[in-house]
Amino acid sequence: MYTRKITMLLGLVLMTAFSMQAQKFGFVNSAALLQEMPEVKAAEAELENLQKQLQARGQKMVEEFQTKYADLERRQSEGQIAPKDLEIEAQKLKDEETNLVKYEQDMQRQLSEKREALLQPILDRVNAAIKQLAEEEKYTYIFDSSAGVLLYADETTDVTTKIKAKLGLP
Repeated sequence: MYTRKITMLLGLVLMTAFSMQAQKFGFVNSAALLQEMPEVKAAEAELENLQKQLQARGQKMVEEFQTKYADLERRQSEGQIAPKDLEIEAQKLKDEETNLVKYEQDMQRQLSEKREALLQPILDRVNAAIKQLAEEEKYTYIFDSSAGVLLYADETTDVTTKIKAKLGLP
């Protein structure tokens, strides 16, 4: 009975060892891979263009606000505006300032949504290539070295070049 348990335990240990040896690991540097993709460069250029347009519009709004504020200050110092009218104009400027803050938040939201809309299809394509390679070459795991979690990896397990080939990159 005792030898039977030892035999079973030994068999379990050997099966575990063999199954661990059968596992195949690889890693890819997705950040470097993405930097080489023309689609990413085009997406970044489009995002930069959108950001410049939104910033130009925001800058124009700020300049208009500053002009109105300076005009109101001038009229007040010259005594050209009644206290009641000053209060009304000051409230309008406060509302406009609130709108500027909202515009800034909206601008960030628009950029974020555009970034996701442009990059998600590219990321999906990269992930599909990684999955296809993993299935074809029987990888159990493929890690991303650019994530900063991979502390050590044998360079022979780097599959970045193979993924590039799947994506049609040089």
